[in-house]
Amino acid sequence: MNVVTRFAPSPTGYLHIGGARTALFNWLFARHHAGTYLLRIEDTDKARSTDDAIAAIYDGLQWLGLAGDQPAVSQSAQSARHVEVANALVAAGAAYQCFLSAEELTSIREASKNSGDTVRSPWRDRGPSEAQLGKSFVVRMKMPSDGSTTIKDAVQGNVTVQNKVLDDMVILRADGTPTYMLAVVVDDHDMGITHVIRGDDHLNNAFRQYMVYKSMGWQEPVFAHIPLIHGSDGTKLSKRHGALSVGAYRDMGFLSDAMFSYLLRLGWSSGDKDIISRDNAVRLFDLDRIGKSPARFDNDKLRDINANYIKQMDSHSLFELIAKHFTASSDAAQQRILYMLPLLKERAKTHLDIAESVSYLIVDGPIDMDADAAVLLTNETKDILLDLNKALTFAKWDLEGLKVVINTFLEEKDLKMRDIGLPLRAAITGKKQSPSIIEIMVALGRSETNTRLQMACKLL
Repeated sequence: MNVVTRFAPSPTGYLHIGGARTALFNWLFARHHAGTYLLRIEDTDKARSTDDAIAAIYDGLQWLGLAGDQPAVSQSAQSARHVEVANALVAAGAAYQCFLSAEELTSIREASKNSGDTVRSPWRDRGPSEAQLGKSFVVRMKMPSDGSTTIKDAVQGNVTVQNKVLDDMVILRADGTPTYMLAVVVDDHDMGITHVIRGDDHLNNAFRQYMVYKSMGWQEPVFAHIPLIHGSDGTKLSKRHGALSVGAYRDMGFLSDAMFSYLLRLGWSSGDKDIISRDNAVRLFDLDRIGKSPARFDNDKLRDINANYIKQMDSHSLFELIAKHFTASSDAAQQRILYMLPLLKERAKTHLDIAESVSYLIVDGPIDMDADAAVLLTNETKDILLDLNKALTFAKWDLEGLKVVINTFLEEKDLKMRDIGLPLRAAITGKKQSPSIIEIMVALGRSETNTRLQMACKLL
């Protein structure tokens, strides 16, 4: 069987973490089976669908490397086909026209609450001859009232419901437009979808949608309902857990490969590895590795995985990434940053951590000094730094050469590195914390280091 999966987001908001993981699982399953992965924008709710949301969904999927194998289909563009199927269901006796007024429907619903029975319209048992001409109606599926339906779910196992609990769902609204519950089945059938992989919040819908397949004589797809993602506290994922749009994570400095790797492990497992390459993910992925319990989103874990990817990046690629966030004033500034990147990326969780910390490598001459760094430059420490600056005059300007001169200076002055490390860092970088100050001095060069020390001590 040629596997065909789909990701079908509703463009009423941006691409969120749960949706991105659903797209990823569909993409991986199709790739694992050398199949096809399709996109469909389910925009039947025109009042809430927006062009901005659609653009953001495409943008987020493109960033994650999860663009469809073919141009996306717009569900609303298929509405004539949906109406055609609805009419076919009515003609077959599997659906019916319901002329209930809003007041009548409310009364039936109230009665059903008291009796515990499923809402059933009296129009389900009336023939076409009783139709009320000129009065608006909806079209409902005629659900079976007895027996049961079992869905063989590839993740949840066999799931059974009693048919009497299935309401006669509306498939055409009073204005003649199709509802999602009909449109999704027709589109999946017409697109040749073989596997419907989606969140388990759609599991109840599957039993109603199954009736459309059965009534039309269509082969239903394999259903795979994956548990939802919860917050670290076990409650429904929300913004307070850090559940932002995929685009927001990109803007916060996360790498697409890191997000890909992290989303993969939310509900799917393959040993104890936290980081799996795309190629290995395609090779290993299958539905039987998806758990039945909700995954928990952990922002700290995501940051740790992102930090690992940052460490693995080569310096030139990483420089291109961070350079988008500042303007290097010279080729010398670029070379300083490239020299320091192996150290800078060891401390970083995101590339923005690096971009926001290299101001002292970009500029020449005066640097902005943090308040907590400035207090380290007392009259006593300034005198020591000036003496050190003199000692550095004839140093060999590389890591070992500077270490020799500084260590000799400390011995002569009966000092320890801790006595001069912080003020030296403050004078040269304007910060209290940074990577190895001697490495920074190498990166800056003799002239710039000398100038900054003199400026910090007010001699220039």
